[in-house]
Amino acid sequence: MSFIRPEVRQALSRWRETIIGLIAATIGGIWMFTSYGAVQIVGTVLAIGGALLVVAGIQRGVFRRATRGPGLVNVLEGQLTYFGPTDGGAVFTKDIRRLDIHRNNSSAAAWVIHHDGGPPLHIPVDAAGAENLFDVFSNLPGLNTRALLDNLQSPPPGLTLIWDRDPLRVH
Repeated sequence: MSFIRPEVRQALSRWRETIIGLIAATIGGIWMFTSYGAVQIVGTVLAIGGALLVVAGIQRGVFRRATRGPGLVNVLEGQLTYFGPTDGGAVFTKDIRRLDIHRNNSSAAAWVIHHDGGPPLHIPVDAAGAENLFDVFSNLPGLNTRALLDNLQSPPPGLTLIWDRDPLRVH
């Protein structure tokens, strides 16, 4: 039996890296400014590591959504798999060539992953396990993480390009 309300537990889980980073940075800062020698060096490293974890945690926290959408996302050994109620598919992460976000009129949003060897894979942004997509997307070469997070927060209606492996270049 838990003494923590489910909403609070969900919020703590969503922002867990940020919270851990704040704690580490605080402890490291205290050691950095109040100690000498090896403890001061460890405190400096801990403060810097904590600050970096806060930045990464904020990005991950923005990316995470409540898991109310249909389906299940699984990422394992370079393969992204989506099991949906009516559709699904698998994509090797190295075969992703384009990433879009699509919002329909009911304000439901989905990732649209174009890949070599098949039709695009549509994954609701709030599907169970969709938070694992952040690691996949952040490894795409040249991805603008800020644009990804901004479009996730308030995607415009229709299809919006997030990333393209071979963007058209105008010279």
